[in-house]
Amino acid sequence: MPADDPATLVSTDWLEAHLKDPDLRVLDASWYLPDMGRDAKAEYQAAHIPGARFFDIDEISDTRSDLPHMAPPVEKFMSRMRAMGVGDGHQVVIYDGAGLFSAPRVWWTFRLMGKRDVAVLDGGMPKWRAEGRPVEDMPPITRDRHMTVQRQAHLVKDVTQVAAAAKLGDWQIVDARSPGRFRGDEAEPRPGLRQGHIPNSRNLHYRALLNEDGTMKDAAGLRAAFAGAGVDPARPVITTCGSGVSAAIINLALEILGHRDHALYDGSWAEWGMYGDLKVAKGD
Repeated sequence: MPADDPATLVSTDWLEAHLKDPDLRVLDASWYLPDMGRDAKAEYQAAHIPGARFFDIDEISDTRSDLPHMAPPVEKFMSRMRAMGVGDGHQVVIYDGAGLFSAPRVWWTFRLMGKRDVAVLDGGMPKWRAEGRPVEDMPPITRDRHMTVQRQAHLVKDVTQVAAAAKLGDWQIVDARSPGRFRGDEAEPRPGLRQGHIPNSRNLHYRALLNEDGTMKDAAGLRAAFAGAGVDPARPVITTCGSGVSAAIINLALEILGHRDHALYDGSWAEWGMYGDLKVAKGD
């Protein structure tokens, strides 16, 4: 596994050793697609890592948008984090119940807000529980904590910027969806969306970045996955997926490899696949 880095990825050993640190904040960022048949909030209430707060990806978002869980406005993010007792000077560790799926999206959201002392738990709740580590069902006691935010606009791209990148080729567009959805021969989980992918994008299924146990591959394994998808991590990358969740796994992997020039297309296929005037490619 990659070495522990409080700015990207930490192990279950690291988290348990630091669990009682006064300035540690643990967030359960579990989120599931409808076809997964799981209730993230109910699972959190039944059992979570001691002291963990629940980060609701759908609620802590821009609910003015018709698109799913778009990045929240700065003011909303600050108020929600303050109420959760997460603020300046805290080391944040984020996990999810799938292993490594939705937690990177919340890691990216913190990065978007200018926060760098934030890491994902490698292997998430499945690894934590498989190792017999402690869980609890009590809600944490929270105290308001001030948070200073400086939004990093370069970390997010909108549909106009992505369309320009697809035409100009100055950014590599990397799609984290499954090969079948990328090719356009597998149905989209959201109704009403066309099938296929953004022209000139490349497919790097997020699972190719993970080991079988749901942990992140080491640096050599990550480089091999990027190379296998025809992606040069040293060149600028825009990540995309179904709705901007699994795309962040690619952003996290790039950051682990030391590559900083990457952004996430927040609307992703939920937006691109909806508008008939945007071109769609099919096949590999």
